[in-house]
Amino acid sequence: MLTVENMQKTFGRGTINEKIAINKLNLHLQPGDFVTIIGSNGAGKSTLMNCLSGVFPIDSGKVILDGIDITKRPEFKRSKMIGRVFQDPLKGTAFDMTIEENLSIAYNKNHFHGLQAGISKNQRELFREKLSLLGMGLEDRMKQKARLLSGGQRQALTLFMAVMSNPKLLLLDEHTAALDPSAAAKVLELTDYFSKEEKLCTMMITHNMKAALEHGNRTILMQEGQIVMDISGEKRREMTVEKLIAQFEIDNDRMLL
Repeated sequence: MLTVENMQKTFGRGTINEKIAINKLNLHLQPGDFVTIIGSNGAGKSTLMNCLSGVFPIDSGKVILDGIDITKRPEFKRSKMIGRVFQDPLKGTAFDMTIEENLSIAYNKNHFHGLQAGISKNQRELFREKLSLLGMGLEDRMKQKARLLSGGQRQALTLFMAVMSNPKLLLLDEHTAALDPSAAAKVLELTDYFSKEEKLCTMMITHNMKAALEHGNRTILMQEGQIVMDISGEKRREMTVEKLIAQFEIDNDRMLL
């Protein structure tokens, strides 16, 4: 589903601030893989996602998604195939638009809307049905502005919007880090549900190593722009946070036990 071949990304090339952010990175994800990504600050996690989504052009290498070489495609074209949720709950929605208007934007990204104005009755019914899956009562608040939602509700809505466009790849960049524990748990529960239900190829950055081992089917550790650990199956089930720290001498500056 996703193949990354010898990806290289350097910032400030030729200057005293030159920094190799991604160093000849190779990665292959199967359809339905849910990969959690851990690593200390500066390891290259967010840079990897920015390179995959087209925010940063890569210096060399290839990015192939669903059999299509998207290496040179701009971000706006990749967005039809890639959904993304950021750490800040305010980034994923238009705060002064209603819930249903936000959903309509997400839905129509990959659905031909024709010349029909506004939101159709069928779309509204679909939105209500899907929103009910969140278990937050948002299906009864579709006319309310997104700015009235709590951080957890807004992030759940953003996640739902990202999934609603039927992406080939879902990128989650510390999408629960700004939430309180109960809201974070709910959003992670929804993440598991959508990833499994929609058979999404998912990549999730987290600083919580316990969550990294509990969610998804595969965990990778990045250090200095490279993947230094890639575990799944029985090896992953037997891995603990303590073993990770001891084995890889991880800088536990922000990672939570």
